[in-house]
Amino acid sequence: MDLTRYVDELQNQLGTAAAAGGDEAREIADRLTAPLDAAVRLVLLEALSTAANEITAELAPGSVDVRLRGRDPEFVVTPAPAPAFEDAEPPTAEPARPTALDPDDISTSRTTLRLPDQLKAQVEAAAAREGVSLNTWLVRAVAAALLPATPSRATARNTSTSGRLTGWVR
Repeated sequence: MDLTRYVDELQNQLGTAAAAGGDEAREIADRLTAPLDAAVRLVLLEALSTAANEITAELAPGSVDVRLRGRDPEFVVTPAPAPAFEDAEPPTAEPARPTALDPDDISTSRTTLRLPDQLKAQVEAAAAREGVSLNTWLVRAVAAALLPATPSRATARNTSTSGRLTGWVR
């Protein structure tokens, strides 16, 4: 996503507003537009990151990340993993329980999580393998842990005495 047109538009708007103040205001605006470029880009990146976090909260365990390539942000959308054995008929399930996430709640909270160094390194490695941020990986893990049991999340069970396993695997 190229932010240049948004930065240029803001600079044009500043110039237009300064023109109403006369030559001195226009000169000041001209001197301010170049230094404001970096600040405007930073504010836009913060807004995009906040939006991506809100979308991720809605998509969990899927996610949207904002990555910076040079000076331009790009969005990386990671859908929720598809359930395994989609063609298989699930066993009779108990009544559905509510999901872990309320789709009407888009607010987020900051939580301090203390992990042993070795576990943190393993979580960081897992997030890197999936190409997502540590926060996104942890949000997905928590959301997945709170979902009700489905055939793709059930533990393996042996339905035959021949030693062959059938069923669903977690």
